[in-house]
Amino acid sequence: MSTRSTPDLHALLEHTAVFGHLKPSQLDALLDEMAWLWLPGGAPLYLRGEESDALYVLKSGSLGVFGVPRMGGAPRMLGVLPAGVTLGEVGLISGEPRTHSVRALRDSEVLRLSRAAFEKLVERHPLAMLGAAQVAVRHLLNDDAPSPPRTFAILPFDVGTDARTFAESLQRELLPWGACALIDAQLGHGRDTDWFTAREAESRFVLYVADGDAQWRRLCRRQADALLLLVDASREPAAWPDPISDRNVPEAATWTRESSAAAEYAHHRPRHLVLRHPPGTFVFGAARAWRAQLEDDELNHHHWRRGDDVARLARLLSGHGTGLVLSGGGARGFAQIGVIQALRESGISIDSVVGTSVGALIGAGVAYEWGDARMREVFRRALVDGKPFSDWTLPLVALTRGARTTLLLREAFGEIDIEDLPVPFACVSADLTLGVTAVHREGLLWRWLRASSAVPGILPPLFHGGHVYVDGAVINNLPTDVLAEAGRGRIIAVDIGADDTLRAGVDEPASPPLPTLWTERRTLHRRPSTFSILVRAGMVNSETGSARRRELADLLLRPDMRDIGFLDWRQFDRAIKIGYRHTRDILRNASVSVQQKP
Repeated sequence: MSTRSTPDLHALLEHTAVFGHLKPSQLDALLDEMAWLWLPGGAPLYLRGEESDALYVLKSGSLGVFGVPRMGGAPRMLGVLPAGVTLGEVGLISGEPRTHSVRALRDSEVLRLSRAAFEKLVERHPLAMLGAAQVAVRHLLNDDAPSPPRTFAILPFDVGTDARTFAESLQRELLPWGACALIDAQLGHGRDTDWFTAREAESRFVLYVADGDAQWRRLCRRQADALLLLVDASREPAAWPDPISDRNVPEAATWTRESSAAAEYAHHRPRHLVLRHPPGTFVFGAARAWRAQLEDDELNHHHWRRGDDVARLARLLSGHGTGLVLSGGGARGFAQIGVIQALRESGISIDSVVGTSVGALIGAGVAYEWGDARMREVFRRALVDGKPFSDWTLPLVALTRGARTTLLLREAFGEIDIEDLPVPFACVSADLTLGVTAVHREGLLWRWLRASSAVPGILPPLFHGGHVYVDGAVINNLPTDVLAEAGRGRIIAVDIGADDTLRAGVDEPASPPLPTLWTERRTLHRRPSTFSILVRAGMVNSETGSARRRELADLLLRPDMRDIGFLDWRQFDRAIKIGYRHTRDILRNASVSVQQKP
């Protein structure tokens, strides 16, 4: 149906780049051509691949922009569109099919302008076409990209969970990036939809505290772009007291055209499990147990022990987090210990970590919150003094048994799960069974570190669940794409990879016989060692993608490690100094700040 002209609709359109040029009488004519749509949470506005047949203005609520689904997973949410935005301009002008899917994250109102009505408008008011073209160009250049969620429902498991303290702490930590309103059951009692819409328009963030009855909890869920599930880590996991999915949302007319796909959007909003640990303690295994209870593969989790945990969560939720990506590179990876020390001295807090190969090992130390001295102590003992490649064997699968490496990893990290790391962490391996990059965010930490560092030919693969896992550097030696996909802020990447040249000082089609090798024993260095060849061969295939992944980093650190070989474990201290000095110099001269605070 057509939309009736009102002052608030005039104001809405006047603030858009597409229609802000129009006079009041022209806006009246425009509104006569627009249709009003109501979308329940989870319902699609349009789907990827559909015809671009309309332009939309979001009057109230919020919309999620979804990309191509992960392999075997749900569609990826790329960002949130808040009330007041226009969308669909690119397709309307180009005529190309929709490149993304857009769905209501919560109950939303949308104004729709069909292609025929838009063309009629352009004939009468060419300036409107100019405005649409400008918005389309911004979208193409990604200058007007979707933002992170703005409204959050804080859902305590029960009345014994201190939701108020958490909400007030989170509110304080969000304030550096904009006004943050806190609405609890007492303040929100008896309010209508327009009141909530006005509060959201006034603030950059809104926290809805579900501290009331079942009706208020439902309202909090309906108003939220993202859900924060607050639990006591020390209690036994149990079924959630009320629905946290949207499987039972009534099907609107716009939804029924794609009802077969509705199930995959049952959890269409980001969900974050926040585990409150008792003061002075950490409940190991709680995250894994609660995640298993909630049966939600897309669920993020965070540990709440003290104030800096809430500060980290605020940065991640608001899109102002700092993620660290650490590459593989053998003994050169020790430079990353120096990089981390320099970052810390510069006041940069790391909010999430992704690593591959030796970068996974060092990244796990960061996620475990080890200090600089602890990092040096553990990795010197495990990777230098421990001689992880010393258990030689007949090369049936690899040159070493891998037993010593496994033992050293278990001694260094213990029997904890990845989910128990205080800082969000993932490590990357190569799944040779499927021929894909495997990203490990759960399970035994030492097991997946072992997989991530299994250089083919040197360490045997990790065999688990019928799959064959080897060093992540075989496919992806700089997994910035793993963090970029999450869209939680800036990315600092450390690349100490294998893009230098492996050289030989001889010309020969075959190795000489043993007597000749014995006489040349003092010049054997002219031939690369077996270890060097295997390491290089295991990493070379990932280098084509590394160039693209480097571009995803907001700050790329590439210490000059050419004088340190992949197996020069005794260069531990020197490699750390190189990484430290390089990072300190780069940060001193950086033209763009990577600090969290604006």
